[in-house]
Amino acid sequence: MVDFNGIGGYSKELLDAIKPTPEIIKTDDDSRLREQTDAFEALIIKNMLDTALKMDESLFPKAPGHDIYESMYRDTLADSLSGGFGFSDLLYDYLKDLQGKQGFKGEM
Repeated sequence: MVDFNGIGGYSKELLDAIKPTPEIIKTDDDSRLREQTDAFEALIIKNMLDTALKMDESLFPKAPGHDIYESMYRDTLADSLSGGFGFSDLLYDYLKDLQGKQGFKGEM
């Protein structure tokens, strides 16, 4: 078994001391967490739509500003679809479980 501690002058203890595990602060209103998980899901959906709806060779020539309107359409579509695919619920539940394991840390 290879011991990776001390490789390059860094040890696990040193790295753990420099970068502590982030703590999730419990609030009475978890709507901000739900909003952020929905926004993250919208980002994932937007990337999927960008790949799925990519049309390099269209039948008609592109009008000026076509790419901008198409991007805006995909943003709006991703925002409206977010919250329904399950990624948001999965991330929300994971973060709530992590918050429960850490216990109440108080208000910021």
